[in-house]
Parts: sequence; C-alpha cells; structure tokens
Amino acid sequence: MQARLTSIDVFRAIAVALMILVNNPGGAEYYDFLQHASWNGWTLADLVFPFFIFIVGASIPFAFMSKLDQGTSRRKLLIRVVRRTIILFSVGLFINAFPTFDLATFRVMGVLQRIALCYLFAALVFLFLKPKWRIYLTIAIPIAYWILMMLIPVPGYGAGVLTEDGNLAGYVDRLLLGRHIYPFPGTYDPEGLLSTLPAVATALIGVLAGQHLKSNAKPQTKTVNLLFFGTLSVAIGVVWDFWFPINKNLWTSSYVAFTGGIALILLATCFFIIDAKGYIAWTKPFTMLGLNSIFIYALSEIVNLTLIHTNIPIAENTSLSLKSLIYETLFASWAGPLHGSFIYALAYLAFCWAIAAILYRKRIFIKV
Repeated sequence: MQARLTSIDVFRAIAVALMILVNNPGGAEYYDFLQHASWNGWTLADLVFPFFIFIVGASIPFAFMSKLDQGTSRRKLLIRVVRRTIILFSVGLFINAFPTFDLATFRVMGVLQRIALCYLFAALVFLFLKPKWRIYLTIAIPIAYWILMMLIPVPGYGAGVLTEDGNLAGYVDRLLLGRHIYPFPGTYDPEGLLSTLPAVATALIGVLAGQHLKSNAKPQTKTVNLLFFGTLSVAIGVVWDFWFPINKNLWTSSYVAFTGGIALILLATCFFIIDAKGYIAWTKPFTMLGLNSIFIYALSEIVNLTLIHTNIPIAENTSLSLKSLIYETLFASWAGPLHGSFIYALAYLAFCWAIAAILYRKRIFIKV
C-alpha cells in the first residue's frame, strides 16, 4: 500500500487555487463561470468547495491507516482529530471577525468551520466504523437530508419549500444562530448548520475514494472504479435535480452526488496520469501549493481582508481601499473592469503561490 500519492496533493492544490480565484476578483465585474449560481444550478465556482471537502476526506485513509498499522491507538488518533478540528474552527472564527472583531455582526459558521466539522465526522466514521457501514452512511446521509428538507414544515412557509426565505436549513440557521449568519442580515447561511450534514457525505465520498486508492488493487482497477462510480454519481445527481435541485447554498443531496461524482472523475484522472503512469515532472508547482493548502487559503483570506479595510486617501475627503487602488491602477486601467478583475485574481493567486513556494523550499509544512 502506498504511503502518499502525488495526485492527492495535486488535486488539493487545484481546489485551493480555484478557491483563491473565485474568492478574489479585483472588482465588481467577473466572469460568469467564476461566480456562484444565484440559487439553483451550478458553475465552475460551485464545484470548488465540495472538491476541497472531498479531498479532505480522501486524505484521511492516508493519514490514519499507516499509523493504525504501526499500532497507534484509535484514542490517540481521536485526540489529534479533535485538536485539529478545534484549530481549524478557531482559525475560521478569527477570519470571520478580522479585522473589526464586531461581535454584533460576528458570523459563527464559514468555510474553515465547515471543513473542520466535515473532517471531524469523516475521521470518526473512518476510525470507528467498518468499511461497509461507511458506505451505508455515505448513502444514508443525503437521503435523510432530502427527507428532512422536504417533509419538515417551516413556520409560515410549510414543508418542501426551497426558496431563500422558506427552506428548512435557513430556518434552523435563523433559529440557532440568530443574527450571526452570512450575509448579514440574512435568511440563511451558505455554510450553515443543517446544510453541513450533507457536506459530511461529500467528505465521506472522499474517504471511500482514498480508501480504495490506498488498497492493493491494481492502478488500472482503481482508475476504472473511480471513473465508474464518478459517472454513476454524476448521473444520480442530474436525475435527483428534478426533485431536489442542485444548489450549493443548501448543499442539496443532488449537489452532493453531482459534485462528488465530478470529484471522483477528476481524482481518477489525476491518479492515472501522475501515479499510475508516472508523469510527475510537471506537478511540483501544484505540490508546493497542495502541501500547505489550508494555511495558504487562510492567509489569502486575511490578506484580502487587510487590503479591503486599509483605506488610502486619494483626494480631499475621498479614499479608496488599498485593494481597489491596486486593482484600478495596475489592472483595470489597461485591461478594463472585466478582464482586469480576472487578471488581478491571477496575480493574487501568484502571490499566494509564491508564499507556498518559499515554505516548500524551506521544508516548512504548516498542519493547520
């Protein structure tokens, strides 16, 4: 059994690079495929977050199986899992509060918080459930979420309402989180509490994929199986969409199946090219980013918020944020608002990659 797969690191790097591109346009205008669907439906941007949660799950068997084989107790691994979950969740809270730390509009949930919770539950499933029960749970969670969303009535709206105001996940967010949701003030949180349940299933799809890649099966068998189940999952998602629409904000069950299937296909492709066929010469830039992916993502968010909240006077009683000043002066001034916004995002990604490259060359790997 292989201890580490380069394809896992490359997939992780692709996910974090796309996250940075999606989250950091220079201005208000941006290419449609890099903007999230307004409600139902999907774009490239809507694939990115589930890709990252999927690869978090896929990494779990590689992180734990060798340690279990070496005699490390499940209790000791559980302590490590809980510690990492707390760190991830805390960093997410810090990013939400930064730089104003205004408790009145403080958001509780977020990207890193959802990753932390998905990691926690996926790790618990891997450590304490047998393989067949992992499969059963991966299938059962999306079905249970579908039943909850369609059958439990929301006061004032009824059951099965999937609008922004009337859906059950949003009602749970308003009930339990109150004002502390995004956007503020809002009716639901795109990384809310109930919608984190199906996101756990996304992580479990990754666990199953990582478990298979970690097995002693032949590389061709691994590739074919991932492609088959990926295609099947996409088909299930497309069909399910008729009754429970593909929707990132609600992380619907059709969205779990659809995005999980695409992730399986992409991982199969990466594995076949890189690890099965050995074409690895081109992967180092991705490996640099993938090995510090969580840290680079968190850094990108903090730097972006710093640029937004740093105001630069440009005339009497007039100022621009440092981000807007950089964007308008260095990018929009010659490329226009649309293309300039994308080129700014590319430049920002290059900045983040440069930090990752420095850390890689110094052999610094920050396990957030």
